[in-house]
Amino acid sequence: MQGTPQEVDPADRWVLDPDTGQYRLDLAPRVPGPRAAPAGPLPDAPPPGGRAARRRGAGAARSRRRRALKWTAGAAALVLVAGCGGALYLYEHFNNNITAVKVQLGDEAERPQPAGDAMNILVLGTDSREGLGSSYGDAGSAGHADTTLLFHIAKDRSNATVMSIPRDLMVQIPDCQSGDKRIPGEARAMFNTSLGQDGRDPGCSWKTVEKLTGIRIDHFVMVNFDAVKTLSTAVGGVEVCAAKDINDPDSHLRMTKGKHLVQGDEALAFVRTRHAVGLGGDLTRIPLQQQFLSSMIRAVKSGDTLTSPAKLWNLANAATKALTVDSGLNTVDHLKNLALDVSKVDTKHITFATVPVLDDPQDRNRLALKQPDAGQLFSMVAGDRSLTDAPAPQDPAATPATGPAAAAAPTPSASAAPAVDPKTVPVTVRNGTGTPGQAQQAVDRLRAAGFARAATAANATATAASSIGYPAARAGQAAALATALGLPATALKEEPGAGAKDPLVVLLGKDATAAKAAGAAASVPVEAPKDLQRVEADDADLCAK
Repeated sequence: MQGTPQEVDPADRWVLDPDTGQYRLDLAPRVPGPRAAPAGPLPDAPPPGGRAARRRGAGAARSRRRRALKWTAGAAALVLVAGCGGALYLYEHFNNNITAVKVQLGDEAERPQPAGDAMNILVLGTDSREGLGSSYGDAGSAGHADTTLLFHIAKDRSNATVMSIPRDLMVQIPDCQSGDKRIPGEARAMFNTSLGQDGRDPGCSWKTVEKLTGIRIDHFVMVNFDAVKTLSTAVGGVEVCAAKDINDPDSHLRMTKGKHLVQGDEALAFVRTRHAVGLGGDLTRIPLQQQFLSSMIRAVKSGDTLTSPAKLWNLANAATKALTVDSGLNTVDHLKNLALDVSKVDTKHITFATVPVLDDPQDRNRLALKQPDAGQLFSMVAGDRSLTDAPAPQDPAATPATGPAAAAAPTPSASAAPAVDPKTVPVTVRNGTGTPGQAQQAVDRLRAAGFARAATAANATATAASSIGYPAARAGQAAALATALGLPATALKEEPGAGAKDPLVVLLGKDATAAKAAGAAASVPVEAPKDLQRVEADDADLCAK
């Protein structure tokens, strides 16, 4: 049926470009009138001419289909990156949908080391209800970090880990800059206030996550409530499962036991429900969100979506409208490059996990990191260690040495470190590297590894070699500390005059950069923390309890 340009579905406007042999989207206005004959053969129609022409035409069609599959796989991949939402398309039409924010991260020396070829994307699901009516979110909310995921993609693209950070976790929020406004940090605050509170933008959440985990973030993607509704509808529904009947008047979710295909408002109600499942808190809701996102990934990567121009158009158009990104992802081309990388990850090698937490001792309505489990998980992600059975990345530089050289190496391995409880060990770190910020970085790494009592002290005169001073009775603790920092055994210095309760004193020398790299490699755990909450993205039988 012929109509005005506004009445024509863009998914029906694909035309074959005779100059390139590829399909393109023709959004130019059409003048009503008799239907014109096609300018060239339809995708499945045989080309005119003899047998040779037909063979050439068939080959070109196969080539076009291969190109189409490549790009559609990329489109699917960005939804995988963004968790609650995200999309990709090749055409400038979608550039106008994308909202970008320039984040200001401050002193580069105070940030974690770059992840190299691995990639870490911070995904923020905000509870802002701006433009969404009165039935979603909290009235007057500036949009806090209601759902937060750190999406790690392995450097060899063999696996991915998606780490959920609970919104009620008590953390240190650093000073941050939003536009021209400097926003003071807080020594103790709920994680979700790292966004929205006092004008904090996604860059503030970015800095908070880096400080909390010691993991370098490359990009952020932020979505709102509408993303869940529109994306679930665009893919034709997302399959979820309930282990029992659910009736939650707060989220408006009513669902019978068993599997259901949800989209729109029902999909949003599913990911927001918490009072009618589990223990009724935010930690109960996280596995539901992980189940939903796993199912959406499977739906997006399915043949039904990848081979449907209409579905892909709807998916990309809906997602980019709900998408806010950092300035490094502000064009479709940037998103395309990211998404094509992510599309290489097999669904069976994508693992969702929740940061290990326990009740906060100061407020049982809040959460604190469970150590050393949280530090163990952070180290695995920072060290590019898979949580699935995917092969570990092959990095010659990280391969343990063998033979005489290995026997002579002074740096102890993580497995050889004495068994100590790191949270009981007082540590003071002084910076003698000559480079500002190194002491704080070392403290951040130690806290992530469970050394909760690590703190900085006054800078020292620049020195070449790092050292750890310790009382005679605490040699085991000093050895464990050296392992965590990647310092050799020769760095251990017994201090005869030190009292038994004095802190261990770390003096960072100019060799600290090399030690940092060695410590990162040596301290990467080979196994996940015991009792880690996790969801495998290919588990189609998971049900909300």
